[in-house]
Amino acid sequence: MKMKTTVIFLLNCFPSLKRGLKSVRDLLFPNAAVSAHYVSLKGAEADTEGQRLRAAWQDNALPQRQRELVEQQLLQYRNGARIDVFDVFADSVRALPELSQGMSLLEIGCSSGFYSEVIELAELPVKYAGCDYSDAFIRLAREKYPFINFSVEDATALRYSDKSFDVAVSGCCLLHIPEYTKAVEETARVAGRYAIFHRTPVVWGRPEQWYRKQAYGVETVEIHFNESEFLVLLAENELELIATYTLHEEKSDTDCAQGQAIRTYVCKKKDQ
Repeated sequence: MKMKTTVIFLLNCFPSLKRGLKSVRDLLFPNAAVSAHYVSLKGAEADTEGQRLRAAWQDNALPQRQRELVEQQLLQYRNGARIDVFDVFADSVRALPELSQGMSLLEIGCSSGFYSEVIELAELPVKYAGCDYSDAFIRLAREKYPFINFSVEDATALRYSDKSFDVAVSGCCLLHIPEYTKAVEETARVAGRYAIFHRTPVVWGRPEQWYRKQAYGVETVEIHFNESEFLVLLAENELELIATYTLHEEKSDTDCAQGQAIRTYVCKKKDQ
């Protein structure tokens, strides 16, 4: 365990080495890679590929492959280790104004529902429910957490009524949805008080970026949003940005006015 901790520390100190090793791993074990083999998409090709790959995350092979990684992260989290994506999620919920016992929280794009376990471990006082448009993911979620309410839903056409949940969390799914503007609108609609857009990839100083990639060995699309335009989209849906958490940020080596980041945006409904 000490050797593993030392290796992780060294990799975090030398990000270029970490990226190089990740590239080698992706080539040798493509089905184990969360994200690999990015190909930039432009213009009409982005639209075409976006529609072709819209249902990619419904692939029956994905839930078990993702869950293998999640189990490792959850084990570390249970043992007191810091897991950035879990910590940011927990911090963003814990810091909500007027957070109270029993507030309802819906995670849209919940995969196998593992954030329900993060909520329990972080001792957050919310009642969790999850939805995903993949039948296979929801079957696994119900198997893992049989006492939690899970539903099969399309993020762009949710069947919940307006303001059904105190908090609506878009759980790192927008980047795979070509019609993401509709998904933002739906998240805002079902949120009664707060909306959280977790693990959102953004760029600045350049237009929105579209990619085709491999996710756990399955071909899919990924969108990196222009940050200014994304914030305007939130405001257009009556969402007031009240906090931003940055998981990763990297400026361009050649142009300091350009960069990319992964952020979690916390919003309050403006009519509250």
